[in-house]
Amino acid sequence: MVHLSFASLEFAGEEFALTASNALYWPRESALLVADLHLEKASFYARHGQMLPPYDSRETLDRLALAIRETGARRVFTLGDNFHDSAGADRLEPYAAGMLAALTRAVDWVWITGNHDHELHDHQTGDGSGGELAEELEIAGLILRHEAKKGEKQPELSGHFHPRLQLRVRDRSIRRPCAVRSESRMILPAFGALTGGMNAADPAILKAMQPANAIDAVVPARGRIATFPLWRAA
Repeated sequence: MVHLSFASLEFAGEEFALTASNALYWPRESALLVADLHLEKASFYARHGQMLPPYDSRETLDRLALAIRETGARRVFTLGDNFHDSAGADRLEPYAAGMLAALTRAVDWVWITGNHDHELHDHQTGDGSGGELAEELEIAGLILRHEAKKGEKQPELSGHFHPRLQLRVRDRSIRRPCAVRSESRMILPAFGALTGGMNAADPAILKAMQPANAIDAVVPARGRIATFPLWRAA
């Protein structure tokens, strides 16, 4: 059982905890999973003429450090789009670079690459102190990758879509990052400080979750998981 003050949820026969910061903790593996950090997104846009405050990487890494401390995780798996582009690691300012180096030394760290950073190389994330690179991993029978793979028969954890739950409650529009879960697939919310989101009920997300009998959006709410049906098989 999870003995943390986080929202516990079951997936593929395993118990996880979904944190308010949009990280997924896997107690049995002492592992923290985060998707879509998009580090150095602001500096990418600045290079193309759209000036944004250049502190998104600091904020993202601060929240990640807090999630590691709160969960006691000894391993971190990032599910792709770690940097907003393949040159992002070279643009980290010294403070953020130091934060990242300290984190990757403190825990076992694996960067799973995504479509934004598929050209990352070992020298860009450091040597042994900077973590390892992988296109995908299998841990305890679960596949960890950036984007859900069509036809995958094993349980799968992924990111890529930045799902957000969109609701209207008492004439108010509510949008919150969420995970999307079926019996055998789960898409994590984006973790990065400067990431947008896609409606969790968008046809592209529902298609990526197939085959499924039921698809739900799940969000942590006061230490519990709130579940919102998105799709049911006819």
